[in-house]
Amino acid sequence: MSEEAQAPQPQFGMKRIYLKDASLECPGAPAIFNQQWAPAVNLEVNTKNAQLDENHFEVTLTLTVNVKVGEETAFLIEVHQAAIFMISGFEPAQMHHTLGAYCPNLLFPYAREAVDNLAVRASFPALMLQQVNFDALYQQKLQQLMEQHKAEQGESAEEAAE
Repeated sequence: MSEEAQAPQPQFGMKRIYLKDASLECPGAPAIFNQQWAPAVNLEVNTKNAQLDENHFEVTLTLTVNVKVGEETAFLIEVHQAAIFMISGFEPAQMHHTLGAYCPNLLFPYAREAVDNLAVRASFPALMLQQVNFDALYQQKLQQLMEQHKAEQGESAEEAAE
């Protein structure tokens, strides 16, 4: 047998998806319902992951949606959509990208639906959030980490020279 045949094949699967946390605040209710609906929507996106065991990881996508009408907050929704993924046989860089971009991309439709569900239950129109480019966010985060690392290396070199 060749070494290629013995090398473990990459495996990936979503084992469970769940809504980990959700909150809705309507600080302007009921007066906000009498205003003309011209919302300004601010979306914040965050991801985090945790290794559960050798091949299982929890990835959590957090969407924070702040909707204002004029200067008044109509509602604030925060959703933590999570899933457990089985991932094995990936190279470290591929694993990092999968956890940081691919998995959040899979979670986004579920999180978007949870946000819309909460908005509608509060008698607001569904927001229909646009798809987020998690690959671009991942690349930005990598760039920031590399710049931070370079800055720390520069500071260490300066301290050593003193």
